[in-house]
Amino acid sequence: MISHKKIEKNSILMTVLVLIVVSIGGLVEIAPLFYLESTIEKVKGMRPYSPLELAGRDIYIREGCYNCHSQMVRPLRDEAERYGHYSLAAESMYDHPFQWGSKRTGPDLARVGGRYSDEWHVTHMKNPRDVVPESVMPGYPFLAITPLRVPDIQKNLEANRAVGVPYSDDMIENAARDLKMQVNPDADDIDAFMERYPKAQVRNFDGNPAMVSELDALIAYLQMLGTLVDFTSYDVDANKR
Repeated sequence: MISHKKIEKNSILMTVLVLIVVSIGGLVEIAPLFYLESTIEKVKGMRPYSPLELAGRDIYIREGCYNCHSQMVRPLRDEAERYGHYSLAAESMYDHPFQWGSKRTGPDLARVGGRYSDEWHVTHMKNPRDVVPESVMPGYPFLAITPLRVPDIQKNLEANRAVGVPYSDDMIENAARDLKMQVNPDADDIDAFMERYPKAQVRNFDGNPAMVSELDALIAYLQMLGTLVDFTSYDVDANKR
């Protein structure tokens, strides 16, 4: 048997042995993945973003919101008590890129959907300190007066489908119509829209029915975060069996 003293004095031998150990460890961790169809467990309720939500997510990324707000509740008691059920990989399966991270100047937003009213979000985006006096977040008042311009929402959905998001031909064909429909609860064929995007929220989000604004899209995105999975019926142990 090779003694530790001999290994420590022979750099070449130590390097060879380290490589062998690392290779074995790597194979043990990586090899099983080749026999799995997916490393993400399927969770009931998840669906692709609606066109309006997707446009809102693009604005969220454009404005750098992810620099201060993660969307990842860690499996720790203090995290769960403050934000809710820990994040599941499946919740981000349609995100390109995903919004997980460790940077939190502001609170985690993985479960922000439904926590505040639309009016709260409108005020918060215009001047955060009106609702959170200690906030260091800058205001985004221009979002409310900027018409939402999506040159080709169909192409956006097609690009997402190319990387694995299961947008159907029907979703892509109706993308432009669905984007406008989500802010108009009186629109015709709402049932077809809801069939394409279950649990989608249909209403005027920014309080200004005169136009579809960037703020409409951003609030629609924020209000759906964490609302698709019913965690009251989600049993971790049952999903593992």
